[in-house]
Amino acid sequence: MELSKFVTQLSKDFPDFHFTYGKRFTFRPPKTIVVGPDEGEATPLLVFHELGHALSGKYSYNLGIERLKIEAMAWQEGKKTYDSCLASGKYPGLPPWDEDFVEDSLDTYRNWLHTKSKCRKCGLTMLQKPDKSWHCPYCEQFKPTPSS
Repeated sequence: MELSKFVTQLSKDFPDFHFTYGKRFTFRPPKTIVVGPDEGEATPLLVFHELGHALSGKYSYNLGIERLKIEAMAWQEGKKTYDSCLASGKYPGLPPWDEDFVEDSLDTYRNWLHTKSKCRKCGLTMLQKPDKSWHCPYCEQFKPTPSS
């Protein structure tokens, strides 16, 4: 299905949301879904993912781990929507859902979180506290004591 026809059909089926085109796929709360450049068969999956953010109502986070959870939830909601749209028969030529693509996408967030949580001093994994600060249990436990 051609991208513009796909987006037009989604606009009809999801009239509460505004679909527009931009430089990258994103959801702009509360109602705008931005369709990025054509990515071939991945394009519909990316659109369903952003629609998943919109439909789930969860798109902001405080802690790094929440970001990963929100992204996973958006993919799950996107898959449910994809299945519904596929069953409707209104989306001919919709490519198959690609779990490997989804996992690769989630890996970017997993890698981001791993990098963000790595202690620069010792290399172990830090913990993020509710105040958004990062703490290394190892470095904090074994701080050198001031010499007398």
